[in-house]
Amino acid sequence: MRTFDDSLRELAQQMLALMASRRGVGLAAPQVGVLRRLFVCNPTGEPQDAQVYVNPEIVELSGSVEAEEGCLSIPGINVPVRRAQRCVIRAWDLEGRPVERSAEDLTARIWQHETDHLDGVLILDRTTDTARLAIRRALRELESRQRTGRSRAAAR
Repeated sequence: MRTFDDSLRELAQQMLALMASRRGVGLAAPQVGVLRRLFVCNPTGEPQDAQVYVNPEIVELSGSVEAEEGCLSIPGINVPVRRAQRCVIRAWDLEGRPVERSAEDLTARIWQHETDHLDGVLILDRTTDTARLAIRRALRELESRQRTGRSRAAAR
């Protein structure tokens, strides 16, 4: 993405509002049908802690910790995911200025999770086979509800 304009800022604000309304801590543009390398996050839920990263890339990972993760794309599903405990990210802000940040724990986990979305990776791709087996039924039910909802919408 090379254009840093009002439409990009508006998209980021809409994503932050949607993320907050769903009580999420991160949201990537592909999750809302926008094919751009952009994600928003807010590890605390406090307005001053909202973050926006354009064209992010993770440049350093260290440590390792496993924790439960959920995802707005697959509501109600939580699985254990092993991620780096510390992360360094390079990106651009909404004004087109380069930024480099480092974080640990929850924020580092969010950055890795959202960057995975930009690369087409879901938490289901990162969890254990045992965890995938344990949630199979819940995934089928979620899939069924999604199909039913789409069928009803199409019938209107």
